[in-house]
Amino acid sequence: MEADSELLLRLRQGDETAFVDLVDRYQGRLLRLARSIVPTAAVAEEVVQETWMAVVKGLHRFEGRSSFKTWLFSILANRARSAGARELRSGVVPGPALDPDCFDQAGAWTAPVVPWVERTDERLDAARWAPVMKEALAELPLHQRQVVLLRDVEGLTSDEVCSVLDLSQGNQRILLHRGRNRLRQLLQPHMGGR
Repeated sequence: MEADSELLLRLRQGDETAFVDLVDRYQGRLLRLARSIVPTAAVAEEVVQETWMAVVKGLHRFEGRSSFKTWLFSILANRARSAGARELRSGVVPGPALDPDCFDQAGAWTAPVVPWVERTDERLDAARWAPVMKEALAELPLHQRQVVLLRDVEGLTSDEVCSVLDLSQGNQRILLHRGRNRLRQLLQPHMGGR
């Protein structure tokens, strides 16, 4: 797979297929993030379309100080905010108290999720769990959902998430812990007591 930087170079040289490749790579991810911010799928699609237009118009200004992915998600988050999606909540959302037994002294999970490898039976398990996980994510408060999606689904670093969502490191950590803890609570009944 071609790196984002190579696709950007080709796009700057006028190669339209590079843009198609970037859209193919990020469209679903952008829709998922937009849908976590705005109230409807239609508004999410509009925000994503506006984001791609902003990328094309602003590509000459992208200096590479952040990764393309961080820049792209930042544009989307700003577009979604300006679409009026932030009225739901602001700041740190009160949530259930963290179960201290879920974390070690350093604040990491005591029983972390093991990454899945590409095996057929595990992909079938993933397909079975996808709707359950989607439903559980939808139940998280807005800011927790956004942080969990960006960190655990999209793989952004904490610094990148803070940049995209305009959060402090402390706020990002609290939202991530609360979001993960709430997800674990919501998924517990489906896990057979694990």
